[in-house]
Amino acid sequence: MPDAAGPDNASSTVAAPARSTARAATFLVAGTFFMEMLDGTIIATALPQMAHSFGVGPVALNLGMTAYLLALAAFIPIGGWLANRFGARTVFASAIGLFTFASLLCASSTSLWAFTASRLLQGMAGAAMVPVGRLIVLRMAGKGDLIRAMGTIVWPGLIAPVLGPPLGGLIVEYLSWHWIFIINIPLGIAAVALALAIVPAKLGEPRHRPLDMLGFLLSTAALMLIVFGIDALGNGHQDGGIALAVTLGGLALGALSIRHFMRHPHPLIDLRPLKVRTFAVIVYGGTLQRMAIGAMPLLLPLLFQVGFYADPVTAGGLVLFMFAGNLAMKTVTTPVLKRFGFWRVMTLNGVLAALAIAACATLSPAAPHWLIAVVLFAGGAFRSMQFTSLTAIQFADVPPEQQADANSLSSMMIQLGLGLGVLLGASLLNLSVWLGGRAGEPPMIGDFRFAFVATALVGMLGLIDLWRLPRDAGAALLRRTD
Repeated sequence: MPDAAGPDNASSTVAAPARSTARAATFLVAGTFFMEMLDGTIIATALPQMAHSFGVGPVALNLGMTAYLLALAAFIPIGGWLANRFGARTVFASAIGLFTFASLLCASSTSLWAFTASRLLQGMAGAAMVPVGRLIVLRMAGKGDLIRAMGTIVWPGLIAPVLGPPLGGLIVEYLSWHWIFIINIPLGIAAVALALAIVPAKLGEPRHRPLDMLGFLLSTAALMLIVFGIDALGNGHQDGGIALAVTLGGLALGALSIRHFMRHPHPLIDLRPLKVRTFAVIVYGGTLQRMAIGAMPLLLPLLFQVGFYADPVTAGGLVLFMFAGNLAMKTVTTPVLKRFGFWRVMTLNGVLAALAIAACATLSPAAPHWLIAVVLFAGGAFRSMQFTSLTAIQFADVPPEQQADANSLSSMMIQLGLGLGVLLGASLLNLSVWLGGRAGEPPMIGDFRFAFVATALVGMLGLIDLWRLPRDAGAALLRRTD
């Protein structure tokens, strides 16, 4: 974690990288983020075939998905410390290599427990790979390129969950589930080579600080218990009391972690960036908005397949219109932000994004495909604008000496927000089924409508923090943008 700027801070002696090199590094980090996010959802449509290979029921394979999410959430906090201790390039390249090796282990697994262990290792690697990659971009990109760079990095988080299920279905249909992980191997090897070639060996890493082991153990245990407990509640765990107790225990450990970080002289997660208003507001309210965004890639494919009885190809084709909306908005995000400013864009666009989620509750099996496509395209465009804006402005006022701390905290909250969004969608569906007296039965269209409206309300709650921002928030960042 960084110390205050001074003679011991190496950033004062490191030359700024060439603009073309910084952009190449940005695309590399975006590619690794895409690979990580894709692996979180691509196995969803492959679960039946994998379960048959392992000789277990399909539901048991949820353990592999949960293990990946748990490891991602739990090991993100240590990424900043590792980058400062061993160098950002070394940690980034090593994490890609470990992720690639774990993918090979996943493809070679012959049992559920071997697969789960491989997914844990893959999640641990991803927890260091993407946050450290983001830190590299923060240190390499000039202020004028920060919005563009952050926009490039976040788009994989928007489209990978959408592309994952249909892509996984195609691979399973024409090859086998093993290829879901085999395709990571050549991509990972190429990414390691590019990281070593593009990223400078020294990027202004601050003076090394000792590892806060107690903080690491507390935060890791807290995050794992919270994610596991909410996952168990959302999937209708047979003993809801135990799942609730686990969740509350994780929250209690989380409170202890915060207390520890505020008192420790060299905390694993330095909370000082939360004193920066733009950063704090985006962390708190932004997490709720990311949860609403993250629920959609789960709810929409299920709506089309379970509620509308569409085949996987048709369902995947419809969801791809959201992907098209994401891409279309990328071309106008920076000009819109420069014209209207962060506050106006995020508050108005946040309302439109929430309304687009609620609009999905009006869809029915009789709705023409063109109408569904329009709703999903608009929703994808609004969520893309919101995600990019949130990611860019949060670092606008963070001092350079606190960027590593802010990046670690932000990365953790982004991963948790998107991951908890999936759990939010599942929990709302199960809640509606339970309230309807149909516990254990598949969700009906009415259950999806309840889930969409409730998810939209969660997104609206996240806007309360944004309204507290000053009207000129991020203005200096926009003036520095080309």
